Amino acid sequence: MNIAKKLTFLGLAGLLLAGCSAQQHATDVRAAEEVNRLTVGTVQREVRIGMSAADVAEILGSPNIVTSDDERLETWIYDKISSDVTYSRSSGTIVGLVFGGAGGGAGAGSTSAGATSKTQRTLTVIIRFDENSLVRDFSYHSSQF
Repeated sequence: MNIAKKLTFLGLAGLLLAGCSAQQHATDVRAAEEVNRLTVGTVQREVRIGMSAADVAEILGSPNIVTSDDERLETWIYDKISSDVTYSRSSGTIVGLVFGGAGGGAGAGSTSAGATSKTQRTLTVIIRFDENSLVRDFSYHSSQF
């Protein structure tokens, strides 16, 4: 195998490995965030009418806002905002050696290209309690942009 073919192979292998490690890193980060994250699924699966305020707090954590109406009935509001930023960058040093111009400066520097993706999500959960501090009603709204 001549040197150009070896360098091409190494360059492509490097790009594939860099892509895999970035994807794996993003997957690992998301998995860690999922452990204690308030989601629509958690609300749908866990919150039930008639459950106690203590059980709600154990499942969802502390609310952002607690209010009471003129009858002293509490309302808990969970308002969460999440921003996900994914950045992928590849270095062209090896690729520059293989695909560089004929001017002799192919390996002299390193080029980098990248892409960024930004996503924001909101989740608002409203839980109303009765006079015995049991859930009498709940609602939620989720958006992603």
